[in-house]
Amino acid sequence: MIVTRRAFQLGLLASGTIMATPSGVRAATVRGGAGADSDINTDSILRRVDPELRAGARKVLSHPLPVPLTLAAIRTMRRNAPAAVAPLPPPAPAVARHNAPHIGGGPPVPVTVIGARPGGALRPAVLHIHGGGMIVGRVADTIVASQRLADELDCVVVEADYRLSPETPFPGPLEDCYSALKWLHDNAVALGVDRRHIAVMGESAGGGLAAMVAIAARDRRAIPICYQVLIYPMLDDRTGSTRRVPPFIGRIGWNEAGNRFGWSSFLGRPAGAATVPYGSVPARVWDLSGLPPAFIGVGAIDLFVDEDIAYAARLVAAGAPTQLHVTPGAYHGFDFVAPEARVAIEFTAAWKSALRAAFATAT
Repeated sequence: MIVTRRAFQLGLLASGTIMATPSGVRAATVRGGAGADSDINTDSILRRVDPELRAGARKVLSHPLPVPLTLAAIRTMRRNAPAAVAPLPPPAPAVARHNAPHIGGGPPVPVTVIGARPGGALRPAVLHIHGGGMIVGRVADTIVASQRLADELDCVVVEADYRLSPETPFPGPLEDCYSALKWLHDNAVALGVDRRHIAVMGESAGGGLAAMVAIAARDRRAIPICYQVLIYPMLDDRTGSTRRVPPFIGRIGWNEAGNRFGWSSFLGRPAGAATVPYGSVPARVWDLSGLPPAFIGVGAIDLFVDEDIAYAARLVAAGAPTQLHVTPGAYHGFDFVAPEARVAIEFTAAWKSALRAAFATAT
């Protein structure tokens, strides 16, 4: 298996960060549907999966979410996460750890800086935010992939080690990530970073948080962001709660039950509630004008496909140049699970091309 940005997918599977439908691969049916429960055969779901992604889908389905999904179960998943892969040695980009002051008076935010080269020509930077449904995930699993990204795009990558929910609900995780962004911006020269070329990026929950950071940066008018890369981002708490999805969508990689638990944990109130705090759910932010250009990528049978398409359309309508990439037959996390599949290679090449172009044109 080629080690790329997606090379830690097996560790995510083992830790439960990539999660399947609770019924698992051996079940005859899975439950859920649009408006009411419905039955759908697992084989029927797999027939909708791109052939090169099916083996990975079976692997994901063999690692179901705990039932019932509780805080105790989530903490067990965190404790049982496998040991992280050690950072790549030189000549790979160097890894350094710092603490960013918290803008809201909270505890300092650990940040991991990858590829800093002070003293030379200023280079672009990416604030990367890891995924995990707001409830699991860790920076340690992203280091090697970010070293490779820093090397390939000749940029600096800063990882934000935000606090997880439900122990830390909104706005805590957002302010952690924004504090990391502010630290990156304030220390740009010392890191060899061009402040005009700072992008935000994340996958799944990390994509949702990256979208929140972009909104906060616009509202606070202190830190310019040149681009946002949102990889199957978690943008709308109503998905799987007040708005159901077709029975063949959201069955592999992340499901309605997990989404309800993740959002409820993050918001401190039931997912899909009538009101949510401003800025906590990107899809519920009414005004998207003035946001940076974006790449949004998602699989066609990912739980988030409808909300991601809708958000992309709203960005376009608000005047933000937006590239939308929908991969047929692809489930949540497909590029982590099967990085050598044709569709995964094309997907990864698309967002990297978009980010490279943004770095070349940002002013």
